[in-house]
Amino acid sequence: MMDAAEVSVRCCIAGGGPAGMMLGFLLARAGIPVLVLEKHADFLRDFRGDTIHPSTLELMYELGLLDEFLRRPHQEFRTLGAQIGDEFVEVADFTHLPTHCRFVALMPQWDFLDFLAEHARRFPAFQLKMEAEARDLTVEGERVTGLLATTPDGDLRVKADLVVAADGRHSTLRERAGLDVLDIGAPMDVLWMRLSRRSEDPGQTLGRIDTGRILVMLNRGDYWQCAFVIPKGGIDEIRARGLPALREAVAGLAPHLRDRVDELGDWSDIKLLSVSVDRLRMWHRPGLLCIGDAAHAMSPIGGVGINLAIQDAVAAANILSPRLLQGSVAQRDLDAVQRRREFPTRATQRLQVVLQNRVIGRVLASTAKMSPPLAVRLLGRVPFLRRIPARLIGLGFRPEHVSAPAAG
Repeated sequence: MMDAAEVSVRCCIAGGGPAGMMLGFLLARAGIPVLVLEKHADFLRDFRGDTIHPSTLELMYELGLLDEFLRRPHQEFRTLGAQIGDEFVEVADFTHLPTHCRFVALMPQWDFLDFLAEHARRFPAFQLKMEAEARDLTVEGERVTGLLATTPDGDLRVKADLVVAADGRHSTLRERAGLDVLDIGAPMDVLWMRLSRRSEDPGQTLGRIDTGRILVMLNRGDYWQCAFVIPKGGIDEIRARGLPALREAVAGLAPHLRDRVDELGDWSDIKLLSVSVDRLRMWHRPGLLCIGDAAHAMSPIGGVGINLAIQDAVAAANILSPRLLQGSVAQRDLDAVQRRREFPTRATQRLQVVLQNRVIGRVLASTAKMSPPLAVRLLGRVPFLRRIPARLIGLGFRPEHVSAPAAG
């Protein structure tokens, strides 16, 4: 490392995902020098979280970016429903939320990240370095003082008053920091795939559920982004049954796709998401803060992960911006971020675990024909009740609002 390039910055963020890009944008907006490191050359990775919830859209409104944001290609849905056995039930209605956007927007995550990067670059305090992978921390005494990264031009040593680990559920910096992870577990994995969409196809549904099988279909305009839920660790058994059996299972849940499941030509067309639900007991140590998936990996249930990560970033910017503008960040400031975001994280994960164990796990183990349980039937019969899941999905337990300063 003697020949490594060296830079100094007030805050260095490892990870250019939703949490890292939003925090970088907000800090630069406040006039705080910030460097975001993203290990990939671009944001073009498929099957990432694409659901932009009303809580995130409200933040875009508060930042004065909503109209421009919504000019990007996207789809909108105001209600969610599920096909359970032979019965379709509407389960969530977003049209009554107290927000400017009473819908969920589906936008490829790369478009969302490109949008944030484009606007962040307008601030002189912002730097984004692609193909820069954070691989270790630098520490003096007990305090993290920066990080070491690998780039195509060689090693990079970054000295920073604050390092933020936003490098995902397999966070390298979280591991290097020795932070303790509580593994909550999940009974399922997900196979992601895409199938072409036609104008005559049925509208958006939350999921299709029947005997031992669950399929979620997201309208991506000219194709369906499909999530086929399988028992945890069940990929080897799925592969052993063969691709024709998987195609038939998908067609059985969504008969209108039967004439195009052959688009799944080989196993490379199917991506495995190993679902994990975990969280750090302590999100920080002196000089280091973890946010987003690096602090808490969420289940894909409800598509809330990207939005919780963004809420973390907003809370961190609100709490830490005044400190970074005045001087260094103390341990109590980092603890304040965790205290602010720990309740919504725990509450969301608790709800996800209940749904995983009592609904998804039971469905995957079932051999009988499915029918909607009483609670779901009530949602279908009593429209007012659909506002409850809409609020939990659309806003969450503690939606954040932008209060971080904007540089003059």
